[in-house]
Amino acid sequence: MSWFNRSRDTSEGPKGAAAARNFVLGGIEVVGPWARASLPATAEAGGFFTLTNKGAVPDRLIAASSPVAERVEIHAITVVGDGLRMREREGGLALPPGTTLTLKPRGYHLLLTGLKAPLEAGSQAPVTLAFENAGSLDIELAVAAPGPVGTQTL
Repeated sequence: MSWFNRSRDTSEGPKGAAAARNFVLGGIEVVGPWARASLPATAEAGGFFTLTNKGAVPDRLIAASSPVAERVEIHAITVVGDGLRMREREGGLALPPGTTLTLKPRGYHLLLTGLKAPLEAGSQAPVTLAFENAGSLDIELAVAAPGPVGTQTL
């Protein structure tokens, strides 16, 4: 999977209004959710956003789902030698009070697999995030245009 091999200067999401969108559930806040437009030949995409626990109770992002994909997994990237390896975070992501996590290319992210149709720039992809304590939160990923990844555009 090459969509996550973005250089550090090409991993930003949309700017402006899409980047400023936020979704709140109790003390949990999701800011700037986005995804890169998928290529017709691929059946997967990454979802990215900033996640903050502003509450007093520890929480955990334990699952995600979307009607646009067969499956949504919470993933992490680890460096292996001179390459990267993506793996599912089966325990989800811990969110102690006051914690902010940034899901981004080359880091924590959502992996949408089995896309039912390609994600097109300018569209929205609905995703439901499930938290251990706060419950479920419906968000929308703003789909950004493909961007440079090394010598390719993905």
